[in-house]
Amino acid sequence: MQFDTDLTACAELVQQSDPDRFLATMAAPVSARPLLFSLYAFNIELAKAPWASQESMIAEMRVQWWRDTGAEISEGKPVRRHFVATPLGRCLRPDLAGCIDAMAEARRWDIYKEPFESEAEFDSYINRTSGALMWMAAASLGDADEAAVRDFAYGAGVANWLRAIPELEAQKRIPLLDGTHAGVQALAAKALRKIKSARSRRSKVSKEAGYGLLAGWQAETILKQALREPERVAQGALGQSEFRRRAGLMWNAATGRW
Repeated sequence: MQFDTDLTACAELVQQSDPDRFLATMAAPVSARPLLFSLYAFNIELAKAPWASQESMIAEMRVQWWRDTGAEISEGKPVRRHFVATPLGRCLRPDLAGCIDAMAEARRWDIYKEPFESEAEFDSYINRTSGALMWMAAASLGDADEAAVRDFAYGAGVANWLRAIPELEAQKRIPLLDGTHAGVQALAAKALRKIKSARSRRSKVSKEAGYGLLAGWQAETILKQALREPERVAQGALGQSEFRRRAGLMWNAATGRW
């Protein structure tokens, strides 16, 4: 697929708003980039929707707009004109577009300020956001075992969530069931087990599908940091140096590791 004005705008949005996924996409084959850029641009737009207004009704309407877009793709209907929705409708298989509804439903949590009620509810949020996005990416690119992809996505999603804690708390949200150091360590340990479980089934994820998992290349390092030094979560100090960040991605892309 040629990079038209819409796809170029998607790539620019991802570069500006999600630099890690931008780098992961640029490390993937050229043929995979239209799908990945349109998916990741969609993820940015959906993630912004709940924060677009202090009025919950307006925020709900913006989230619903993406649910309706997903339904159009799923049902093979003409997709509404939008610089992200239009290329997404061309790139995403209808049978995978049902994940958009789950993602949008999960994002409704971001509109309000109630905490997660249980571990199961938190896990569902991560699975319907990070898990759905990574599954759509992987399954669009090649053959993959959904359970393995979603386990890896859980680890990546928790790593991203822990990095977002300071901003979420600044927005008066309660992002963790247990925000103590012990609670952070328990969550990081669980996420690391999920990554280990996913990697034990690496043979069930094709090389092509693996490019959809590249975006999680830093997850293990971040989770291990949180496990060793949970105080770094509140400090917003999780992450790698620029050199290690880029070198790790290049190694994973070259070896097919995730």
